[in-house]
Amino acid sequence: MTEETTIQRRSGGRTAAKMALVAVGMFGFGFAMVPAYQVFCEVTGFNGFVSNEASAGPGDMEYDPDRKVTVEFVATVNGSQPWTFRPKQSRMEVTPGELYTAYFVAENQYEGSTVSQIIPSVAPGTAGRHFKKTECFCFTEQRFAGSEQRKMPVTFFVDPALPERNQTVTLSYTLFDIRDGDLPEYDEEAAELHAGAPQSAD
Repeated sequence: MTEETTIQRRSGGRTAAKMALVAVGMFGFGFAMVPAYQVFCEVTGFNGFVSNEASAGPGDMEYDPDRKVTVEFVATVNGSQPWTFRPKQSRMEVTPGELYTAYFVAENQYEGSTVSQIIPSVAPGTAGRHFKKTECFCFTEQRFAGSEQRKMPVTFFVDPALPERNQTVTLSYTLFDIRDGDLPEYDEEAAELHAGAPQSAD
């Protein structure tokens, strides 16, 4: 083996090692970006993110009692699962800085019990950080008996800091049935706190 061939092989090995390190670094960067993106969305409300934790009430916030914002309510079921899920009212006119309660109706059309998780989002995306929930069925997984129908409340307020250009805000919920596979960690007491009442929903 000539000296030139040896040098070429060493150079090729170093290049391959560098490329492997670059690939590993890119993978690690991409993996790290997922939680960073989630934190960014939570802080800024970007992409319609709305916190799934209880907010404190409006307290002594200063607000304009004459200002009105229309809140629209949308409910969907993920996939073709045998559920019905709908808002009791399609829209509500609210004053930013005041508390309101809206209701959604969900019905498990399975014969057996199942568990759901309901995920919120807000449009336009920039309004997400200004939509605050003090109580919501979406805070925990919810267990439904077979054929159970439930009317579930969400208590919320719109932060007066919502930009004036946002005259309409849409609160959307997507229901996911998560009975397949291993059941999630389930806090019965917390679920009952946020569940709403089983009943014949009008």
